[in-house]
Amino acid sequence: MFKFLVQLGRYYIFLSKVFAKPENKKIYYRQIIFEIIELGVKSIGIVAIISTFMGAVITIQTAYNTENPLLPKYLIGLTARDSLLLEFSSTVVALILAGKIGSSIASNIGTMRVTEQIDALEIMGVNAASYLVLPKIIAVVFFNPFLTLLSIGVGLFGGWMAGILTGIITSQDYIYGIQYAFIPYYIGYSLIKIVCFGFIITTVAAFNGFYVKGGSLEVGQSSTKAVVYSSVLILFFNVVLTQLLLS
Repeated sequence: MFKFLVQLGRYYIFLSKVFAKPENKKIYYRQIIFEIIELGVKSIGIVAIISTFMGAVITIQTAYNTENPLLPKYLIGLTARDSLLLEFSSTVVALILAGKIGSSIASNIGTMRVTEQIDALEIMGVNAASYLVLPKIIAVVFFNPFLTLLSIGVGLFGGWMAGILTGIITSQDYIYGIQYAFIPYYIGYSLIKIVCFGFIITTVAAFNGFYVKGGSLEVGQSSTKAVVYSSVLILFFNVVLTQLLLS
């Protein structure tokens, strides 16, 4: 318990350094654009692929669990839509990104720490925590909502393709199910969650990398810890945010 409190205190101190006033805003602007490409744009492929299969699986499983002739077929499209909006395109995508960009952030910053590049920045009077981490936070928080919207659209398309190719639902019924009793707030709910999850992923990963000690072995261990810790926090705050936003 004591160790946990110490780490929590170090985390808050780390955040205070990260959100300190930038020395040169132009440099930060270039860094943000670079991080958007590295952490956001380069994640589009994996998010699109996984979302396609996710939508297809939801559609097929829903069809097999609603074989009762009394249940209308459009429930398949409705279930696929709400499953993607409420959970899969925010929480599952966040867990995927925790593994992809979380480990990348932790390993990059950890490598800079063990090779004394961070020490060199601090000797030159640069706020290393802010310079290295703040652009990553802004980039991920800014771009993650686009990834979630992409996931929703691609997931629904994947579900439509699965339904048509397997013959379990007609195109008209699936599209009607997507439109039926649509609640626009669900999109906002999903975007709020992914923004919070993006902040968790970047800060937890950067914190683990920033304070790593040792060599390459310890850098690898910090990357593993970053993914595990951020995944657990994502699941925990998923429950908290769901209770706050949907209750």
